[in-house]
Formats: sequence, C-alpha cells, structure tokens
Amino acid sequence: AVVSTQSTWEAVVSTQSTWEAVVSTQSTWEAVVSTQSTWEAVVSTQSTWGAEDMKILVHPVVGMTKPGDIDHHTRVKCYKEIMPKYPEGRAELSVFPLAMRMGGPREAIWHAIIRKNHGATHFIAGRDHAGPGSNSAGVDFYGPYDARDAVKGVEDELGIQILSYEMQVYSEEHDRFYSVNEVPEGVSPKKLSGTEVRKRLATGEDIPEWFSFGPVVNILRKANPPHSKKGFTIFFTGLSGSGKTTVANALQEKLMEIQDRAITMLDGDIVRQLLSSGLGFSRDDRQLNIKRIGYVSSLITKSGGAVIAAPIAPHEEARAWVRETVSQEGGFFLVHLQTPLETCEERDRKGLYKKAREGILKGMTGIDDPYEIPEVAELRIDTATSSIAQSVDTIVSYLAENGYVEGEAVAR
Repeated sequence: AVVSTQSTWEAVVSTQSTWEAVVSTQSTWEAVVSTQSTWEAVVSTQSTWGAEDMKILVHPVVGMTKPGDIDHHTRVKCYKEIMPKYPEGRAELSVFPLAMRMGGPREAIWHAIIRKNHGATHFIAGRDHAGPGSNSAGVDFYGPYDARDAVKGVEDELGIQILSYEMQVYSEEHDRFYSVNEVPEGVSPKKLSGTEVRKRLATGEDIPEWFSFGPVVNILRKANPPHSKKGFTIFFTGLSGSGKTTVANALQEKLMEIQDRAITMLDGDIVRQLLSSGLGFSRDDRQLNIKRIGYVSSLITKSGGAVIAAPIAPHEEARAWVRETVSQEGGFFLVHLQTPLETCEERDRKGLYKKAREGILKGMTGIDDPYEIPEVAELRIDTATSSIAQSVDTIVSYLAENGYVEGEAVAR
C-alpha cells in the first residue's frame, strides 16, 4: 500500500526526486501512503509509525501558492533534513510541480486523483487542506475539515482510501503526539499554530524541539530571519515643504547610531536627476518614477539593508505598488507627513508654490495637481506641530515596537 499526503503547512518541509524514482518505489512497495503535508511528514517521524507494511510517499507540490507561504526551495531543504529520520526503506520523497489553487474541497479531490495516478493506495487528507484562508471580513472560506470530509465522501468512486487526519497535539508527559480527539484524560496537550510559528520566526522566539527538529528550525530561521535582521524601507510621502527630506536626514543619523544595517537614502530630487532624468511630470511619468524608487528599495531591502525614500509620491496606485513590491522582501513602513498646505507654502524655500499660484509653474502638487491622501499609512505626522526630533522618535519607536530595531538601543 502506498499512502500519499499533500497538505501544505507553510512552515516545515519538502524535496526533489524524479519520475523514475516514483516508479521504482511503486515497483517494490505494495502499499504506499502519500502525504503532501510538511507537518504530517514531521509528525510521522516523531510519533508511532503505523502498520508494519505501510510505506509513505512524501509528495509535496512545489509551485505557485498563496502569499505568505514559505517558498518551496526552503521547504525542499527541510524535507531533505527529515527524510533520514524515517525508518529505513519505508519512505520516499518526490516533489510534484503543481500550482496550488486554494480550492478547498474540490482541490482535495483533485489531489487525491493525482496521487492515485501516481500509484498511491491511500491518501492522507489533513486539516484545512488547500484552504485559501479568510476573506476580507476575517471569515474562513471553508471549515477546517470541509476538504477532508469532501474527499472522504467520494473515496469509493475515486478508488483510493482516504486517511482522515486530525489536528495533532503534543504530550510532554508521554513525549509523543496524539490526535486532538484521542488525548488521554489528565494530559495537558501543547500545540503551535502556523500563525504562532511565523510570529516566533519574526521575533526570534524559541520554537521547541518537540514541535520540529532543530536543524529544520534552523533552515526556517535562515530563510525567515527575525525582524531585527531583515531589511526594511521607510517611505515618506507628502507635499513639497512637508519636511520629508529634513526628517529623513535626521532619521538616517539616528538609525546609523542605533543599528548596524547599511542605510540608503533615496531623496525625491536626487532620484529625479539620476534614475528618472528622462521622465516628465505627467501622471504616468510620476507613477513610473515612484515605481522605480520602489523597485530599487525592494532590492536593497531584500539584501538586508535599510532604505529611506522621500518622494512626494502623490498617487495611491503607485504607493500601493511600492508597498506590495517591498513587503515581499522585508519591512515596509509608509510615513505620511500630513503637514497642512498653508505651512508648506510658508516654508517654500524654492518659491515653487508662489510660481504655481502665479500660473508660471504648472502641475504643482497641492495647487493644480491633486495629492491623494494615503488610504493606509503606518504613521501620520504633522511637522507643523511635531518637531524634527519628535518626528524621528515617533518613527524609531514604531520600528522598535515591530522588532526592526532593538528597544534597548532606542532607550540609550
């Protein structure tokens, strides 16, 4: 019997094999259980093995999945680490190139058919199999066992036996896992959710050995360093004269004092001269200028650096693009300097507002070209009432609260 399992818990494991390897395992095994789930694969190595004649085909999909999931290269490394912990000759690993559709019950049935076609006689369907998560209101699209129950209900028609898989919890007293519905009386079970694991990776908190093997956790930590080791971008936006460059320069000095990342300043005027000298001030050109800043910021953030960008960035569409692009690589914090237009005009050292009022200068943001107030901003600061030092302290405190700089360093 070949048992197969698939579900994708984002934080633990996966590896690479060939089609020939799959065929050869089926020629020597009579019963194969297939699993796609990293979590199920780990638990099966740490808990009691099933029937003596059971073999397991760890068969994870590697391809496009939902945002926030651990990339498949990291999962492959984790799978390679745990495979030797299975009983010798009773487990094989084969990666399956497939994009997740997050279709819940229908996708679980599809996955079972695929595993049957790979020669599996059994398929482990776990909790929230192929679940897309929650909608905008925070309500789950499917119940935790809707997919499992759906595929279980058609197993006779499919011709593959579905092994129901309950949530696993750990008993410290017995040093083993139990299904949540089989915990002995008097036992206080322990568990870590995927959300909690991601939080611990982000903060650097301990992930206990009972949850996963130490080398696996180390691989995850390298791929998902804590916030204190990640790159980040502080993206200022606001009218000309709102204080972006002044606050950005002061922030750069403060960050150089309290942390060790290299800091790159992307001032709006300098970017216009060097990166976007061929662009004008039409809406399309302005948005392209901001996207260029965002792209450069994402590269620096991905490399673990800190970026301070200070363009006007008047358009929500371009700012949203920058947020999405940078957030995939590290921290992104949009700081809206909501200094009133009247104050900005009083500070008009370049005389731009005066020229715009006189009709000499066209397309001046805030006068004859609109500034779109950010729908989402991590911080909103009015430099008419907040001094430079106060503004910098507000930003640095926010970084500390989110783990990107050490709180002790800020306090010194």
